[in-house]
Amino acid sequence: MKCPFCGNADTQVKDSRPSDDGAAIRRRRSCPQCNGRFTTFERVQLRELVILKRNGRRTPFDRDKLERSLGIALRKRPVQPDQVELLVSRIVRQLESLGETEIPSHIVGDFIMKALKSVDEVAYVRYASVYKDFRHTSDFAKFLGDEGFDETKSGQD
Repeated sequence: MKCPFCGNADTQVKDSRPSDDGAAIRRRRSCPQCNGRFTTFERVQLRELVILKRNGRRTPFDRDKLERSLGIALRKRPVQPDQVELLVSRIVRQLESLGETEIPSHIVGDFIMKALKSVDEVAYVRYASVYKDFRHTSDFAKFLGDEGFDETKSGQD
């Protein structure tokens, strides 16, 4: 594994342990050249997934992009990083279990929406505002009404 700090091609594994409920292996590595330390993850990949965008483009599925999207929606919310990693793993497994190599982007978006709704309603609405392209405050109100959110619950019990 190449060192991300100095580019040395020969790094050493210092520690390995299971991660993501055994779905991945977390490895702590060090570089003998610059003494840099970093972490890598090894995961099983059942198939190469391709996302079909609305405009017809095809792009390779990017787990990191999924994680960043969830991270943005969950920013400053009371959700732990390990919960985010579990959400990412669950969504990836759902996508892989579809049995298709090409997946429409709206399917990915729907899985993300469902996952966020089960974890944090604010993050769910944040993500929905981008995913569903809200343009006005009335879009939020309509969405919240359609989703059955009770506006009398302000989070102050």
